[in-house]
Parts: sequence; C-alpha cells; structure tokens
Amino acid sequence: MTNDLRTNEPIQLGPMVRYAGEREATLWAQTRDAGELTVRIGEKSWSARTFAAHGHHYALVLLDGLEPGQVYEYTVEVNGEHAWPQPDSPFPAPVVKMLKADRPTKMAFGSCRTSVPHDAKHNRTNGIDSLRAYAHEMARHPRDERWPDLVVLLGDQVYADITSEAMQEFIEEKRGLDSEPGEELKDYVEYAHLYRLAYSEPAVRWMLSTMPSAMIFEDHDVRDDWNTSLAWHEEMNRTSWWHGRIVGALSSYWVYQHCGNLSPEALAEDEVWQKITAHTGSDELDITDMIEAFAEKVDRDAQSYRFSYTRDLGESKLIVLDSRAARDLRPGHRAMLDAEELDWLDGELRGDVEHLFIGTSLPFFMPEGIHMLEALDEAACDGAWGKTMASLGEKMRQTIDLEHWAAFSDTFFKVSDMVLEVARGERGVAPRTVTFLSGDIHNSFLSEVQDADGTKSRIFQAVCSPIRNPLPRHVRAGQSIIGRGLAWPLREVVERTKAVRTPHFTWRTTHGPWFDNNLATVEVTEKGLDFRWEAGEIVDGDLEHPRLRVVSDIRLDSDGDGDNVERKGDRGRLRTWQPLGMRIVEQVKNLRR
Repeated sequence: MTNDLRTNEPIQLGPMVRYAGEREATLWAQTRDAGELTVRIGEKSWSARTFAAHGHHYALVLLDGLEPGQVYEYTVEVNGEHAWPQPDSPFPAPVVKMLKADRPTKMAFGSCRTSVPHDAKHNRTNGIDSLRAYAHEMARHPRDERWPDLVVLLGDQVYADITSEAMQEFIEEKRGLDSEPGEELKDYVEYAHLYRLAYSEPAVRWMLSTMPSAMIFEDHDVRDDWNTSLAWHEEMNRTSWWHGRIVGALSSYWVYQHCGNLSPEALAEDEVWQKITAHTGSDELDITDMIEAFAEKVDRDAQSYRFSYTRDLGESKLIVLDSRAARDLRPGHRAMLDAEELDWLDGELRGDVEHLFIGTSLPFFMPEGIHMLEALDEAACDGAWGKTMASLGEKMRQTIDLEHWAAFSDTFFKVSDMVLEVARGERGVAPRTVTFLSGDIHNSFLSEVQDADGTKSRIFQAVCSPIRNPLPRHVRAGQSIIGRGLAWPLREVVERTKAVRTPHFTWRTTHGPWFDNNLATVEVTEKGLDFRWEAGEIVDGDLEHPRLRVVSDIRLDSDGDGDNVERKGDRGRLRTWQPLGMRIVEQVKNLRR
C-alpha cells in the first residue's frame, strides 16, 4: 500500500517531529477534529489549539524545558483521546531526540519522491522507495546512535503535475479529470490529499514521527520549470487555472512544510504564525482567507516573505535556500535570489563553525558541460546573438531544463564570492568544510571545488536524487554525455566569448554519478566528513520490509592531506562517451560567432 488513509483516526497525518534543538522542539499534526492537541513526555505535557484551512485541522506544538542530548519517548492526545502511537503499531515507540552542541552532526538528505504503491509492479517502474527502506532499517534498530539528527528533504516532496492513480481518483471524484488542469492539481484541497498520500505510508509516517525534518520545495511541488523565466511565468498566468494552483501550492506549503522548518525563535517572528497565536477566541481559528491572501502576496512580490531558513546544529550550521519562489525574473534584474534574499544570505554566510552546510534544491555546481551550456543559453536568451537565438535559447531553456544556478550567472558569481570569502577565513574563522547539499537532477554524485586560491576550507557538493523516481536509461546517458563529454568544448566556447563570464575556479565530480533511488547521509567525524548513499532492496521477496544496501561510502579528510575513501556498490554509473564531444566541438564553437 502507498498510504494508510484511515479517516476515523484522530490524527490524520503525522505526528511529525519537525524542529529539535537543545532544549526546544516542535511537533506538527493534521487532526480529524478541531480542538486541542497534547504531547506528553512522562509527567510533562504541552498543548496547542488547532487552526483550520479549507476544512482541515492542524496543530503545531512547541515543546520546551527539555535537556540537551536526551531521547524522550512521547505520546499524543487529541481532545483528551489517545491518538499516537497507535495501539496496533508494529513500530517502536516514537521519540524526540534533542540536539547536543558537542555531538558531531549527522544528517540524511535527498529529493524527488513519488507516492505510488510499493508492490512489485510499481517497484519496477518507480524503483524501491529509499526513504521507506531507511525507515524499516531504523525500526529494526531504533535506539542505534548511528541514526541521523534530522532528515533534510530538498524538494519535490510531492508531484503536483505528475499525479498517481490514487490522486487521479480523488480528482475525478472531486471535480472530474475533464476539467482544467486535468490530472494536475488545482487547489489547496487537492494539495491536502496529495500530502496525505505522500506521508501516510506506515513506515515513513513512523520515521517522521521520530526523526526531525527540514524541507524546501522544488519545481514539481508546484509545476515543472516553476519560475524558470519571465516568459514561462507570463505563459502560466494566461491560463485559467494557474492562479488557483499557485495559491494552493504556496498556502499548503506553509502549512504542511514551512512552519515546521522554523525554530521557535523564527516562528515568533513569522507573520502567519503571529496571527495564529494571537487568536484568543473560544472557536477554532480559520486561516483560509489569511493564508490565501498571504500566498497571493508572495506570488506577486517574492521579497515580501522569506522561505529560506537556518538550523543551528551545534558545531555545524545548516542554511536552506529557496531557489524557486525567491527568483527575480525581470529583464535586467534576472536573479536566482532577489535582492532581499541575497542580503539575508550575505548575513548568514559566516565562518566560526566547524562545518557549514548549504541546502539548495538545485545543485550549485552542475557537471561542467551542463554548467557551460546553461551559461551560454542564458546569454542567448538575453540577446547576445540576436533575436532568433534569443527565441531558440528560451525554447531550449524550457525544453531541457536549463535553469540551474549557472543559468542565473550573476547570482552564481555573487554567492560563489561569498562562499570563497568564508572558505578563506574572511568572514570569521574558516570552517573545516563548506558543503552544498542538493538534489533535483535524478542522479547522485560528490564533487569538490578545485583551484580556489587561498581557501582554508575544503568545498564540497553532495547531490542525492531521486529518493524514488529514477530516470529512464536514455536520459541518464544524455546527462552523462553533456555533463562530461561536452565539458571541454563548451569551456572553449565560453572562454572565447565576452557574453559569458568564466569562473575563476574549477570543480570536478570526484565520485559518481549513481542513478539508484537513494537516501544520503553526511556525518561529521574527527577527521572530516563521511558521506554515504544507500538504496532500498527487496530480500527474499519481502515487499513489506525492504532492506538497505550501500551504493557508495566515502570518507574525506577536511585537511586535504589525503582521503581515505571506501567505495561500495557504485551501481548505475555511466562512462562518458568522450569521442562525441570531440566530433562536435567545431559545431559548438560556432556559437561564439
């Protein structure tokens, strides 16, 4: 089964432990009824009243007065009725694991997860769900110290534009698949059902009730190529259904994902949360009109709200960037991060921590061939080679997703400069490592910045995608060919044209790519960082209890004196067909003319 939508349960989705600091935590749930949700740990209890949106009920409970490093078993009540854990649950008791500042950080991360059944048929088409396999492995050893402090979900938590059979059945019953936008999502109510499909699978539901989580959206949470360009945005706004989609997407995102990302301090400053907590009436607060007005405002003016956030992890820091809604698409101002967002990031990118992690749904350092292609396409779209090439460039941008950081080159170089300043020790004491955590592109790899003068920190990028949504094999081959086979000829073009700026540093993929469904982990060690990518597998035909297998295990020294690399698996890797790049170098060079 993909999910367990038992409508009579007092808790219909969750509970999810979202934030966990040293002394405070937050727990989120969707309830069947209006009222009060109570969390109990021993003799202590914390309660919060529900709020409503479009007939659905939610609560976010703030827990305080807890001890650093402690692991607390908890129970949940709704209106005085025991609601979690379920009496018939086969899983261990849920816990809240508190952060401890001197405990080395360990995070799981990944992106892109479809919510379809876990039978043999769908395992063949969508692969084995690595998040579910991870959950079952945790359940077998629930108090093992090796489990991460949190899981960071880096986008495409739900697919609003490519829906499952179960989602289509709901749409057919609600409004009919013949009405626009057909099989795609239309509004908040449909999003609410999609989130339930995504997180009601019993093992995943248990895992999220016991491991803190941080999230950020990507394009499929809304629609493929969301905000790729002004032309795309204008085309969407000409449809009859886009306004309802974007309002439903952003308002449900705040409820189901974003509010749980925030620390209690950040929540206290959040404009939506302030209105929720200011409600003093005896009736349940209905935020439907408020949250839709909020979503409309954010869509009109990205600078009116910030979805990016930070997590203090003790000896480490995590910065999670919104690289979708925060874009500035205006001609002459095109940026991945608008001015307000960039100023905020400028203030957050500081040293004085052992390890700095930057979560961004889109990889910052694409394979070099793809990076150069996107930079050239941006220049073409901006008119560097005339109107005809500009039109062709826009078609290429939308058709083959040329919309990563390289396609917003001004922002790429501004953020690169900030990161290099951190790594050189110009923004406080240089961290041992600076690491980008990314997803989106349906393959996983590890890369490292090379030839960056004066840096004291090693700069890495770890990509994990998909959790469950593998690429067709012909697309895998295309990515590998463009990423590596065209790297040298496209760099030649970039270096010969004034329309594109060439990075003054280089990076290379050191491990990968792997095309398995994966969930990755990064762990701080005495010497540096350990990275591991793990995939699910079915053993002895047991579809209900998938196991984990190691795809790659990589150990890196932060001082750079030598890497102790332990490699396992390495399935799904494709070798580059270098002769292709050599044969078409002359055709590609013609772009500079």
